[in-house]
Amino acid sequence: GNELIIFLADQKEPYFKPRVKLPMKSLGVTITSVVPGDYDGDSQMDVLLTTQAQNHGRDELSVFIFWGHNQTLDLNHKTTLNKTFLDEPLVMDFNGDLIPDVFGVTSDSSKPQILIGGNLSWHAALETQSKMYIPHSHAFIDLNNDFTADLFLTTSPNSQNVQFETWVNKDGNFSKAGKSKEAPSGVQVVGQSVFADFDGDGQSEHLLPVCEDTTCQKSAIYLTKLGLDQWIPVLQEFRNKDTLWGFVPYKNDESSTEISFPITLHIGDYNMDGYPDALAILKNTSGSNQQAFLLENVPCNNISCKSVRRMFKVFWELSDLNQIKDAVVATFFDIYEDGILDIIVLSKGYSSKDFAIHTLKNNFEADAYFVKVIVLSGLCSNDCPRKITPFGVNQPGPYIMYTTVDANGYLKNGSAGQLSQSAHFALQLPYNVLGLGRSANFLDHLYVGIPRPLGEKSVRKQEWTAIIPNSQLIVIPYPHNVPRSWSAKLYLTPSNIVLLTAIALIGVCVFILAIIGILHWQEK
Repeated sequence: GNELIIFLADQKEPYFKPRVKLPMKSLGVTITSVVPGDYDGDSQMDVLLTTQAQNHGRDELSVFIFWGHNQTLDLNHKTTLNKTFLDEPLVMDFNGDLIPDVFGVTSDSSKPQILIGGNLSWHAALETQSKMYIPHSHAFIDLNNDFTADLFLTTSPNSQNVQFETWVNKDGNFSKAGKSKEAPSGVQVVGQSVFADFDGDGQSEHLLPVCEDTTCQKSAIYLTKLGLDQWIPVLQEFRNKDTLWGFVPYKNDESSTEISFPITLHIGDYNMDGYPDALAILKNTSGSNQQAFLLENVPCNNISCKSVRRMFKVFWELSDLNQIKDAVVATFFDIYEDGILDIIVLSKGYSSKDFAIHTLKNNFEADAYFVKVIVLSGLCSNDCPRKITPFGVNQPGPYIMYTTVDANGYLKNGSAGQLSQSAHFALQLPYNVLGLGRSANFLDHLYVGIPRPLGEKSVRKQEWTAIIPNSQLIVIPYPHNVPRSWSAKLYLTPSNIVLLTAIALIGVCVFILAIIGILHWQEK
Protein backbone atom coordinates (compact mmCIF):
# COMPACT_ATOMS: atom_id res chain seq x y z
CA GLY A 1 0.00 0.00 0.00
CA ASN A 2 1.01 3.64 -0.18
CA GLU A 3 -0.85 5.07 2.82
CA LEU A 4 -0.40 4.39 6.52
CA ILE A 5 -3.45 4.79 8.77
CA ILE A 6 -3.15 4.41 12.54
CA PHE A 7 -6.32 3.55 14.46
CA LEU A 8 -6.41 4.44 18.14
CA ALA A 9 -8.26 2.11 20.50
CA ASP A 10 -11.33 3.36 22.32
CA GLN A 11 -13.55 1.89 25.02
CA LYS A 12 -16.72 2.79 23.10
CA GLU A 13 -17.82 1.61 19.67
CA PRO A 14 -16.29 1.83 17.15
CA TYR A 15 -13.42 0.40 19.17
CA PHE A 16 -10.79 1.67 16.74
CA LYS A 17 -10.91 5.19 15.33
CA PRO A 18 -8.59 6.46 12.56
CA ARG A 19 -6.33 9.11 14.06
CA VAL A 20 -3.18 9.41 11.93
CA LYS A 21 -2.95 9.29 8.13
CA LEU A 22 0.35 9.28 6.28
CA PRO A 23 -0.04 9.33 2.49
CA MET A 24 3.20 8.01 0.98
CA LYS A 25 2.11 8.32 -2.64
CA SER A 26 3.98 11.61 -3.06
CA LEU A 27 7.24 9.83 -2.17
CA GLY A 28 6.68 7.26 -4.93
CA VAL A 29 7.11 4.25 -2.64
CA THR A 30 5.11 1.21 -1.55
CA ILE A 31 5.02 0.35 2.16
CA THR A 32 6.15 -3.23 2.87
CA SER A 33 6.21 -3.27 6.69
CA VAL A 34 5.46 -1.08 9.71
CA VAL A 35 7.23 -1.33 13.09
CA PRO A 36 6.24 1.07 15.89
CA GLY A 37 8.82 1.84 18.58
CA ASP A 38 10.59 4.67 20.40
CA TYR A 39 13.65 5.06 18.17
CA ASP A 40 15.01 8.23 19.79
CA GLY A 41 14.30 7.55 23.47
CA ASP A 42 11.90 10.45 24.07
CA SER A 43 9.09 8.15 25.33
CA GLN A 44 6.98 9.05 22.30
CA MET A 45 5.91 6.30 19.91
CA ASP A 46 7.64 6.60 16.53
CA VAL A 47 6.96 4.49 13.45
CA LEU A 48 9.52 2.78 11.21
CA LEU A 49 8.40 2.03 7.66
CA THR A 50 10.20 -0.17 5.16
CA THR A 51 9.36 0.74 1.60
CA GLN A 52 10.33 -0.22 -1.91
CA ALA A 53 10.51 2.23 -4.76
CA GLN A 54 7.93 1.53 -7.42
CA ASN A 55 10.59 1.48 -10.14
CA HIS A 56 13.00 -0.81 -8.23
CA GLY A 57 12.99 -4.54 -7.59
CA ARG A 58 12.18 -6.11 -4.26
CA ASP A 59 15.81 -6.43 -3.25
CA GLU A 60 16.22 -2.82 -2.12
CA LEU A 61 14.23 -1.52 0.82
CA SER A 62 14.38 2.09 1.97
CA VAL A 63 13.59 2.85 5.60
CA PHE A 64 11.79 5.91 6.94
CA ILE A 65 11.39 6.73 10.63
CA PHE A 66 8.50 9.07 11.37
CA TRP A 67 9.00 10.80 14.71
CA GLY A 68 6.02 10.74 17.04
CA HIS A 69 4.86 13.77 18.97
CA ASN A 70 1.70 14.01 21.09
CA GLN A 71 0.20 10.84 19.58
CA THR A 72 0.54 12.01 16.01
CA LEU A 73 2.96 11.79 13.08
CA ASP A 74 3.90 14.40 10.52
CA LEU A 75 4.89 13.62 6.94
CA ASN A 76 7.61 16.29 7.13
CA HIS A 77 9.01 15.21 10.50
CA LYS A 78 10.88 12.09 9.43
CA THR A 79 14.34 10.65 8.89
CA THR A 80 15.24 8.64 5.80
CA LEU A 81 18.05 6.18 6.50
CA ASN A 82 21.07 6.67 4.24
CA LYS A 83 21.43 2.93 3.55
CA THR A 84 19.01 0.52 1.93
CA PHE A 85 18.33 -3.01 3.19
CA LEU A 86 18.32 -6.26 1.21
CA ASP A 87 15.51 -7.64 3.38
CA GLU A 88 13.15 -6.34 6.05
CA PRO A 89 15.18 -5.46 9.17
CA LEU A 90 14.80 -6.90 12.66
CA VAL A 91 14.02 -4.35 15.35
CA MET A 92 15.93 -5.32 18.51
CA ASP A 93 17.84 -3.79 21.42
CA PHE A 94 21.42 -4.56 20.45
CA ASN A 95 23.19 -2.43 23.07
CA GLY A 96 20.77 -2.84 25.99
CA ASP A 97 19.84 0.84 26.38
CA LEU A 98 16.12 0.11 25.87
CA ILE A 99 16.02 2.21 22.71
CA PRO A 100 15.21 -0.09 19.75
CA ASP A 101 17.97 -0.63 17.18
CA VAL A 102 17.62 -1.78 13.56
CA PHE A 103 19.46 -4.95 12.48
CA GLY A 104 19.86 -6.14 8.90
CA VAL A 105 22.06 -6.55 5.85
CA THR A 106 22.48 -3.32 3.91
CA SER A 107 23.19 -3.05 0.20
CA ASP A 108 26.75 -1.77 0.80
CA SER A 109 27.94 -4.70 2.96
CA SER A 110 27.58 -8.47 3.03
CA LYS A 111 27.69 -8.57 6.84
CA PRO A 112 24.78 -7.51 9.03
CA GLN A 113 24.80 -3.91 10.21
CA ILE A 114 23.12 -2.36 13.23
CA LEU A 115 21.61 1.11 13.32
CA ILE A 116 21.79 2.22 16.95
CA GLY A 117 18.60 3.93 18.11
CA GLY A 118 18.98 7.39 19.58
CA ASN A 119 21.99 8.74 17.69
CA LEU A 120 21.18 6.71 14.52
CA SER A 121 24.79 5.64 13.93
CA TRP A 122 25.75 2.57 11.86
CA HIS A 123 28.00 -0.18 13.21
CA ALA A 124 29.05 -3.67 12.17
CA ALA A 125 26.79 -6.01 14.13
CA LEU A 126 28.32 -9.50 14.25
CA GLU A 127 31.51 -11.14 13.07
CA THR A 128 29.74 -13.71 10.96
CA GLN A 129 30.60 -15.11 7.55
CA SER A 130 27.10 -16.47 7.06
CA LYS A 131 24.82 -15.14 4.37
CA MET A 132 21.36 -14.20 5.68
CA TYR A 133 18.41 -16.15 4.34
CA ILE A 134 15.65 -14.19 2.57
CA PRO A 135 12.91 -13.97 3.78
CA HIS A 136 14.56 -14.18 7.18
CA SER A 137 12.88 -14.98 10.49
CA HIS A 138 15.52 -13.66 12.89
CA ALA A 139 14.43 -13.29 16.49
CA PHE A 140 15.56 -11.39 19.58
CA ILE A 141 14.51 -13.63 22.47
CA ASP A 142 16.00 -15.41 25.48
CA LEU A 143 16.79 -18.99 24.45
CA ASN A 144 19.05 -20.16 27.32
CA ASN A 145 16.94 -19.20 30.36
CA ASP A 146 19.08 -16.34 31.67
CA PHE A 147 16.36 -13.69 31.10
CA THR A 148 18.61 -11.82 28.66
CA ALA A 149 17.53 -11.78 25.03
CA ASP A 150 19.74 -13.73 22.63
CA LEU A 151 19.89 -13.35 18.86
CA PHE A 152 18.56 -16.08 16.58
CA LEU A 153 19.48 -15.89 12.88
CA THR A 154 18.24 -17.72 9.80
CA THR A 155 21.18 -18.06 7.43
CA SER A 156 21.75 -19.57 4.03
CA PRO A 157 25.07 -21.14 2.94
CA ASN A 158 23.55 -21.43 -0.55
CA SER A 159 20.23 -20.56 -2.14
CA GLN A 160 18.77 -24.01 -1.38
CA ASN A 161 19.67 -24.67 2.25
CA VAL A 162 18.59 -22.90 5.42
CA GLN A 163 20.55 -22.97 8.65
CA PHE A 164 19.84 -21.59 12.11
CA GLU A 165 22.35 -19.83 14.33
CA THR A 166 21.96 -18.82 17.97
CA TRP A 167 24.10 -15.95 19.22
CA VAL A 168 23.95 -16.02 23.01
CA ASN A 169 24.09 -12.75 24.91
CA LYS A 170 26.89 -13.08 27.44
CA ASP A 171 27.42 -9.95 29.55
CA GLY A 172 25.96 -7.83 26.75
CA ASN A 173 28.16 -9.39 24.06
CA PHE A 174 26.73 -11.71 21.40
CA SER A 175 28.73 -14.88 20.75
CA LYS A 176 27.76 -17.85 18.62
CA ALA A 177 26.58 -20.90 20.56
CA GLY A 178 27.75 -24.14 18.98
CA LYS A 179 27.43 -25.03 15.32
CA SER A 180 24.73 -23.86 12.95
CA LYS A 181 21.66 -26.08 13.06
CA GLU A 182 20.47 -27.60 9.80
CA ALA A 183 16.81 -27.67 8.80
CA PRO A 184 15.07 -31.07 9.22
CA SER A 185 16.27 -33.60 6.66
CA GLY A 186 14.23 -34.10 3.51
CA VAL A 187 12.61 -30.68 3.73
CA GLN A 188 12.12 -28.75 0.48
CA VAL A 189 10.29 -25.60 1.66
CA VAL A 190 11.13 -23.89 4.96
CA GLY A 191 8.73 -21.43 6.58
CA GLN A 192 9.29 -18.73 9.19
CA SER A 193 10.71 -19.76 12.55
CA VAL A 194 8.62 -18.77 15.57
CA PHE A 195 9.24 -19.12 19.29
CA ALA A 196 6.86 -20.18 22.04
CA ASP A 197 6.98 -22.04 25.33
CA PHE A 198 5.26 -24.95 23.62
CA ASP A 199 5.39 -27.48 26.45
CA GLY A 200 5.04 -25.08 29.38
CA ASP A 201 8.48 -25.72 30.88
CA GLY A 202 9.57 -22.07 31.11
CA GLN A 203 11.92 -22.23 28.10
CA SER A 204 11.11 -21.03 24.58
CA GLU A 205 11.03 -23.66 21.86
CA HIS A 206 11.75 -23.10 18.17
CA LEU A 207 8.80 -24.05 15.93
CA LEU A 208 9.35 -24.46 12.20
CA PRO A 209 6.62 -25.01 9.58
CA VAL A 210 7.96 -26.92 6.56
CA CYS A 211 6.96 -28.78 3.41
CA GLU A 212 8.61 -32.00 2.33
CA ASP A 213 8.00 -31.26 -1.36
CA THR A 214 8.02 -28.06 -3.40
CA THR A 215 4.23 -27.91 -3.84
CA CYS A 216 3.50 -28.52 -0.12
CA GLN A 217 1.52 -31.72 -0.65
CA LYS A 218 3.19 -32.99 2.54
CA SER A 219 3.44 -30.37 5.28
CA ALA A 220 4.69 -30.60 8.87
CA ILE A 221 5.64 -28.53 11.91
CA TYR A 222 8.86 -29.39 13.73
CA LEU A 223 10.16 -28.34 17.14
CA THR A 224 13.64 -27.95 18.58
CA LYS A 225 15.38 -25.82 21.19
CA LEU A 226 18.84 -24.73 22.28
CA GLY A 227 20.75 -27.80 23.45
CA LEU A 228 18.52 -30.24 21.54
CA ASP A 229 20.14 -31.67 18.40
CA GLN A 230 17.07 -33.25 16.86
CA TRP A 231 13.85 -31.99 15.28
CA ILE A 232 10.65 -33.36 16.81
CA PRO A 233 7.48 -33.36 14.66
CA VAL A 234 4.54 -31.77 16.50
CA LEU A 235 2.10 -31.78 13.56
CA GLN A 236 2.08 -34.07 10.53
CA GLU A 237 -1.64 -34.83 10.18
CA PHE A 238 -3.09 -32.39 7.64
CA ARG A 239 -5.89 -34.58 6.30
CA ASN A 240 -9.51 -33.74 7.08
CA LYS A 241 -11.82 -36.55 5.93
CA ASP A 242 -11.05 -36.84 2.19
CA THR A 243 -9.28 -33.50 1.82
CA LEU A 244 -5.54 -33.04 2.19
CA TRP A 245 -4.42 -29.57 3.26
CA GLY A 246 -0.96 -28.03 3.25
CA PHE A 247 0.94 -24.80 3.75
CA VAL A 248 1.03 -22.17 1.02
CA PRO A 249 4.59 -21.92 -0.37
CA TYR A 250 6.16 -18.46 -0.61
CA LYS A 251 6.77 -17.20 -4.14
CA ASN A 252 9.65 -14.75 -4.30
CA ASP A 253 8.82 -13.75 -7.85
CA GLU A 254 9.68 -10.16 -8.70
CA SER A 255 7.68 -10.16 -11.91
CA SER A 256 4.47 -11.17 -10.12
CA THR A 257 2.08 -8.40 -9.12
CA GLU A 258 0.48 -10.60 -6.47
CA ILE A 259 1.79 -10.27 -2.92
CA SER A 260 3.11 -13.53 -1.49
CA PHE A 261 3.28 -14.22 2.24
CA PRO A 262 5.90 -16.51 3.84
CA ILE A 263 4.65 -19.61 5.69
CA THR A 264 4.09 -18.21 9.17
CA LEU A 265 2.57 -19.48 12.40
CA HIS A 266 1.06 -16.81 14.64
CA ILE A 267 1.18 -17.82 18.28
CA GLY A 268 -1.39 -17.17 21.03
CA ASP A 269 -3.11 -19.07 23.83
CA TYR A 270 -6.74 -18.87 22.72
CA ASN A 271 -8.10 -21.19 25.45
CA MET A 272 -5.84 -19.94 28.28
CA ASP A 273 -4.71 -23.43 29.25
CA GLY A 274 -1.08 -22.31 29.53
CA TYR A 275 -0.01 -24.00 26.28
CA PRO A 276 0.30 -21.64 23.28
CA ASP A 277 -1.82 -22.43 20.22
CA ALA A 278 -1.25 -21.14 16.68
CA LEU A 279 -2.99 -19.84 13.58
CA ALA A 280 -1.87 -20.98 10.14
CA ILE A 281 -2.96 -20.51 6.54
CA LEU A 282 -3.53 -23.81 4.72
CA LYS A 283 -4.65 -24.55 1.18
CA ASN A 284 -6.54 -27.46 -0.25
CA THR A 285 -3.86 -29.42 -2.13
CA SER A 286 -6.34 -30.67 -4.73
CA GLY A 287 -8.26 -27.40 -5.15
CA SER A 288 -7.72 -23.67 -4.88
CA ASN A 289 -9.38 -22.98 -1.53
CA GLN A 290 -7.16 -21.28 1.05
CA GLN A 291 -8.27 -20.81 4.67
CA ALA A 292 -7.08 -19.90 8.14
CA PHE A 293 -7.05 -22.71 10.70
CA LEU A 294 -6.57 -22.80 14.44
CA LEU A 295 -3.93 -25.26 15.62
CA GLU A 296 -4.66 -26.31 19.17
CA ASN A 297 -1.87 -27.34 21.51
CA VAL A 298 -2.99 -30.72 22.93
CA PRO A 299 -1.31 -33.60 24.82
CA CYS A 300 0.78 -35.80 22.53
CA ASN A 301 -0.92 -39.03 21.44
CA ASN A 302 1.77 -40.59 19.25
CA ILE A 303 5.32 -41.79 19.72
CA SER A 304 7.06 -39.16 17.54
CA CYS A 305 6.26 -36.23 19.86
CA LYS A 306 6.49 -38.16 23.12
CA SER A 307 9.61 -36.33 24.31
CA VAL A 308 7.85 -32.92 24.30
CA ARG A 309 4.53 -34.33 25.60
CA ARG A 310 2.54 -31.87 23.46
CA MET A 311 1.51 -31.56 19.81
CA PHE A 312 -0.64 -29.44 17.52
CA LYS A 313 -4.05 -30.59 16.37
CA VAL A 314 -5.86 -28.77 13.58
CA PHE A 315 -9.29 -27.47 14.57
CA TRP A 316 -11.10 -28.29 11.32
CA GLU A 317 -14.65 -27.41 12.36
CA LEU A 318 -14.61 -23.71 13.23
CA SER A 319 -17.52 -22.54 11.10
CA ASP A 320 -16.89 -18.78 11.29
CA LEU A 321 -13.22 -19.21 10.39
CA ASN A 322 -14.11 -21.62 7.58
CA GLN A 323 -16.42 -19.05 6.00
CA ILE A 324 -13.51 -16.71 5.24
CA LYS A 325 -12.26 -17.78 1.83
CA ASP A 326 -8.88 -16.87 0.31
CA ALA A 327 -7.34 -16.01 3.70
CA VAL A 328 -3.71 -14.90 3.50
CA VAL A 329 -2.81 -13.90 7.09
CA ALA A 330 -4.39 -14.77 10.44
CA THR A 331 -3.26 -13.56 13.84
CA PHE A 332 -4.41 -13.10 17.43
CA PHE A 333 -5.43 -9.76 18.94
CA ASP A 334 -7.15 -8.78 22.18
CA ILE A 335 -9.81 -6.52 20.65
CA TYR A 336 -11.88 -5.95 23.79
CA GLU A 337 -8.88 -5.60 26.15
CA ASP A 338 -10.28 -8.37 28.34
CA GLY A 339 -7.30 -10.73 28.23
CA ILE A 340 -9.05 -13.11 25.81
CA LEU A 341 -7.36 -13.35 22.41
CA ASP A 342 -9.63 -12.78 19.43
CA ILE A 343 -8.69 -13.48 15.81
CA ILE A 344 -8.01 -11.12 12.90
CA VAL A 345 -7.96 -12.57 9.39
CA LEU A 346 -6.82 -10.85 6.21
CA SER A 347 -8.32 -12.24 3.02
CA LYS A 348 -8.10 -11.42 -0.67
CA GLY A 349 -10.71 -9.01 -1.96
CA TYR A 350 -12.21 -8.77 -5.43
CA SER A 351 -8.89 -8.05 -7.13
CA SER A 352 -5.40 -9.40 -6.44
CA LYS A 353 -4.32 -6.17 -4.73
CA ASP A 354 -7.41 -5.70 -2.56
CA PHE A 355 -7.65 -7.19 0.91
CA ALA A 356 -10.44 -7.42 3.46
CA ILE A 357 -9.99 -7.54 7.25
CA HIS A 358 -12.23 -9.84 9.30
CA THR A 359 -12.37 -10.00 13.09
CA LEU A 360 -13.67 -12.99 15.06
CA LYS A 361 -14.60 -12.68 18.72
CA ASN A 362 -13.32 -15.47 20.93
CA ASN A 363 -16.38 -16.92 22.66
CA PHE A 364 -14.40 -19.58 24.48
CA GLU A 365 -16.27 -20.18 27.74
CA ALA A 366 -14.22 -21.84 30.43
CA ASP A 367 -13.19 -20.99 33.94
CA ALA A 368 -9.61 -20.46 32.80
CA TYR A 369 -7.41 -17.63 34.01
CA PHE A 370 -4.67 -15.46 32.52
CA VAL A 371 -2.17 -12.75 33.30
CA LYS A 372 -1.43 -10.04 30.75
CA VAL A 373 2.04 -8.48 30.96
CA ILE A 374 3.55 -5.55 29.09
CA VAL A 375 7.09 -4.32 29.74
CA LEU A 376 7.74 -0.68 28.88
CA SER A 377 11.07 1.00 28.25
CA GLY A 378 11.08 3.15 31.39
CA LEU A 379 12.84 5.93 29.52
CA CYS A 380 12.68 9.47 30.72
CA SER A 381 11.87 12.31 28.46
CA ASN A 382 13.10 15.62 29.91
CA ASP A 383 14.96 13.91 32.79
CA CYS A 384 11.87 12.92 34.75
CA PRO A 385 10.94 16.09 36.61
CA ARG A 386 9.39 15.89 40.10
CA LYS A 387 10.43 12.24 40.42
CA ILE A 388 7.64 11.09 38.08
CA THR A 389 8.09 7.44 37.19
CA PRO A 390 8.70 7.26 33.45
CA PHE A 391 6.45 4.96 31.49
CA GLY A 392 7.97 4.80 28.03
CA VAL A 393 6.59 2.57 25.30
CA ASN A 394 6.64 -1.15 24.53
CA GLN A 395 9.97 -2.72 23.94
CA PRO A 396 11.61 -5.60 22.01
CA GLY A 397 13.54 -8.12 24.09
CA PRO A 398 12.01 -8.45 27.59
CA TYR A 399 11.38 -12.00 28.78
CA ILE A 400 8.55 -12.96 31.12
CA MET A 401 8.14 -16.18 33.09
CA TYR A 402 5.78 -17.31 35.82
CA THR A 403 5.63 -20.26 38.21
CA THR A 404 2.48 -21.25 40.03
CA VAL A 405 0.68 -24.32 41.34
CA ASP A 406 -2.12 -25.75 39.21
CA ALA A 407 -5.49 -27.04 40.41
CA ASN A 408 -3.99 -30.50 41.03
CA GLY A 409 -1.13 -29.17 43.14
CA TYR A 410 1.58 -29.58 40.48
CA LEU A 411 4.11 -26.86 39.67
CA LYS A 412 3.24 -25.03 36.45
CA ASN A 413 5.50 -22.77 34.39
CA GLY A 414 4.94 -20.51 31.44
CA SER A 415 7.10 -17.99 29.61
CA ALA A 416 7.12 -15.66 26.63
CA GLY A 417 9.35 -13.11 24.94
CA GLN A 418 8.02 -9.66 24.10
CA LEU A 419 8.20 -8.39 20.50
CA SER A 420 10.88 -10.90 19.51
CA GLN A 421 10.27 -10.63 15.74
CA SER A 422 9.31 -7.68 13.58
CA ALA A 423 9.73 -8.63 9.91
CA HIS A 424 7.58 -10.37 7.29
CA PHE A 425 4.19 -10.06 8.99
CA ALA A 426 5.34 -11.36 12.38
CA LEU A 427 2.37 -9.33 13.73
CA GLN A 428 3.35 -9.81 17.36
CA LEU A 429 1.41 -8.08 20.09
CA PRO A 430 3.13 -5.49 22.31
CA TYR A 431 2.00 -7.49 25.35
CA ASN A 432 1.94 -11.15 26.35
CA VAL A 433 -1.20 -12.95 27.49
CA LEU A 434 -0.08 -15.96 29.52
CA GLY A 435 -2.74 -18.59 30.15
CA LEU A 436 -2.88 -20.08 33.65
CA GLY A 437 -5.36 -22.89 33.06
CA ARG A 438 -8.08 -23.51 35.61
CA SER A 439 -5.98 -22.53 38.58
CA ALA A 440 -7.44 -19.48 40.34
CA ASN A 441 -4.46 -19.37 42.71
CA PHE A 442 -2.24 -16.33 42.98
CA LEU A 443 0.82 -16.47 40.75
CA ASP A 444 3.58 -17.53 43.11
CA HIS A 445 6.37 -15.88 41.13
CA LEU A 446 6.47 -13.67 38.05
CA TYR A 447 9.93 -12.88 36.67
CA VAL A 448 10.76 -10.17 34.14
CA GLY A 449 14.18 -9.73 32.52
CA ILE A 450 15.41 -7.09 30.06
CA PRO A 451 18.48 -6.87 27.77
CA ARG A 452 21.69 -5.54 29.27
CA PRO A 453 24.55 -3.50 27.77
CA LEU A 454 28.07 -4.62 26.97
CA GLY A 455 30.14 -5.41 30.04
CA GLU A 456 27.28 -5.57 32.54
CA LYS A 457 27.65 -8.89 34.32
CA SER A 458 24.59 -8.90 36.58
CA VAL A 459 21.33 -10.02 35.00
CA ARG A 460 18.61 -7.37 34.84
CA LYS A 461 15.80 -9.42 36.31
CA GLN A 462 13.12 -8.76 38.90
CA GLU A 463 10.61 -10.99 40.64
CA TRP A 464 7.09 -10.19 41.79
CA THR A 465 5.08 -12.51 44.02
CA ALA A 466 1.39 -13.15 44.64
CA ILE A 467 0.07 -11.68 41.39
CA ILE A 468 -3.72 -11.81 41.10
CA PRO A 469 -4.96 -13.86 38.11
CA ASN A 470 -7.00 -12.13 35.36
CA SER A 471 -5.00 -8.94 35.83
CA GLN A 472 -2.87 -6.78 33.59
CA LEU A 473 0.63 -6.02 34.80
CA ILE A 474 2.52 -3.04 33.41
CA VAL A 475 6.22 -3.29 34.28
CA ILE A 476 8.32 -0.11 34.28
CA PRO A 477 12.01 -1.12 34.50
CA TYR A 478 13.46 2.13 35.83
CA PRO A 479 16.31 2.58 36.62
CA HIS A 480 17.33 -0.10 34.12
CA ASN A 481 20.33 -1.35 36.10
CA VAL A 482 18.58 -1.44 39.51
CA PRO A 483 15.93 -4.17 39.18
CA ARG A 484 14.81 -3.94 42.80
CA SER A 485 13.63 -0.36 42.10
CA TRP A 486 11.46 -1.37 39.14
CA SER A 487 7.78 -0.73 39.56
CA ALA A 488 4.79 -2.72 38.38
CA LYS A 489 1.26 -1.41 38.03
CA LEU A 490 -1.50 -3.98 38.40
CA TYR A 491 -4.84 -3.39 36.69
CA LEU A 492 -7.89 -5.51 37.37
CA THR A 493 -11.07 -5.57 35.34
CA PRO A 494 -13.85 -6.81 37.60
CA SER A 495 -15.83 -9.48 35.80
CA ASN A 496 -19.60 -9.98 35.86
CA ILE A 497 -19.10 -12.51 38.65
CA VAL A 498 -18.10 -9.66 40.99
CA LEU A 499 -21.33 -7.82 40.15
CA LEU A 500 -23.41 -10.98 40.61
CA THR A 501 -21.70 -11.65 43.95
CA ALA A 502 -22.47 -8.10 45.11
CA ILE A 503 -26.12 -8.46 44.05
CA ALA A 504 -26.36 -11.82 45.84
CA LEU A 505 -24.78 -10.35 48.98
CA ILE A 506 -27.15 -7.36 48.99
CA GLY A 507 -30.08 -9.73 48.36
CA VAL A 508 -29.11 -11.92 51.33
CA CYS A 509 -28.72 -8.83 53.55
CA VAL A 510 -32.15 -7.51 52.50
CA PHE A 511 -33.68 -10.95 53.14
CA ILE A 512 -32.13 -11.18 56.63
CA LEU A 513 -33.23 -7.61 57.43
CA ALA A 514 -36.77 -8.47 56.31
CA ILE A 515 -36.84 -11.54 58.60
CA ILE A 516 -35.47 -9.48 61.52
CA GLY A 517 -38.10 -6.81 60.83
CA ILE A 518 -40.93 -9.37 60.73
CA LEU A 519 -39.76 -11.04 63.96
CA HIS A 520 -39.35 -7.64 65.61
CA TRP A 521 -42.87 -6.64 64.53
CA GLN A 522 -44.34 -9.92 65.87
CA GLU A 523 -42.76 -9.35 69.29
CA LYS A 524 -44.54 -6.01 69.74
